[in-house]
Amino acid sequence: MGKKPIVIVAGEPNSIFLEIFFKSIKTNSYKSPLIIVVSKKLLQEQMIKLGFSFKINDIDSKFRNFSKLDNKKINLINVDYDFKKCFEKISSNSNKYINETFLIALKFMRQNKFSKFINGPISKKYFLKGKTLGITEYLAKKAKINKVAMLIFNKDLSVSPLTTHLALKDVHKTISKKKIYTQVNLINNFYKKRFNKLPRIAITGLNPHCESNFKNSEEDKIIIPAIKRLRLKNTNINGPFPADTIFTKSLLKNYDVIIGMYHDQVLSPMKALFNFDAINITLGLPFTRISPDHGPNYSMLGKNLSDPKSLIQALKFLDK
Repeated sequence: MGKKPIVIVAGEPNSIFLEIFFKSIKTNSYKSPLIIVVSKKLLQEQMIKLGFSFKINDIDSKFRNFSKLDNKKINLINVDYDFKKCFEKISSNSNKYINETFLIALKFMRQNKFSKFINGPISKKYFLKGKTLGITEYLAKKAKINKVAMLIFNKDLSVSPLTTHLALKDVHKTISKKKIYTQVNLINNFYKKRFNKLPRIAITGLNPHCESNFKNSEEDKIIIPAIKRLRLKNTNINGPFPADTIFTKSLLKNYDVIIGMYHDQVLSPMKALFNFDAINITLGLPFTRISPDHGPNYSMLGKNLSDPKSLIQALKFLDK
């Protein structure tokens, strides 16, 4: 048997994902068979309207003859989705369909012991509705895993927010020494397994300049003690660094990963540096889950102008 398949969930039906999927398989070849879980009708409609032409290989969730799969056709597991037109507005109408695609894909992976998983973007506002913070947490719940971390990966620099899609006013309430230890351990394990190395990690503070005009700041109570304990076992860890200087060229060259206290603290400079040349990896799951580093981007839907670079990087990463 050749390489095990990469299972792909297309996510929000009214997003740019299928466009970048078509572009990714048209311009690149992959050794691992790709299996996409999506509405066949939706895929065909978007293919026509965007000007792509691919043959489809229909399979189902009971399919087992993976040794004969290749990427000459789109290998597709169909999930029925009732839509009136190809490009609709994002709404809660597609929630049942999206959930079904995830459930089918996760069961399919579990039954066949697959370990490569990609999902397209979803709308947190409509699909998650505040039940979980993001797909990272949604998948952790489905896999019954408590400890996961988000890693935005690029071969030159990666970032990892300690808190994910959390309101800024709540960030300080959820920062803890235990959470920092867990984050570092998950990142170390990933780099050891994937690259056989212990990464050089920088950890930011929470407050501007890692200072405050009040007693018992998060740096004093949590972050500095956590770093001191971690450094007893790993001197590759340093901090806390002010978030406004850690991304300067003179410091960046010294680190593989920057752990920040909240989402935009590290993702904003990351995207400024690398644009979409990065992938979102969930650490701690029983499989390698990657999401292209972009959202549904409804404003670009149907324009055929979206950059597929992030999905191409995700596929290449899993294809090794």
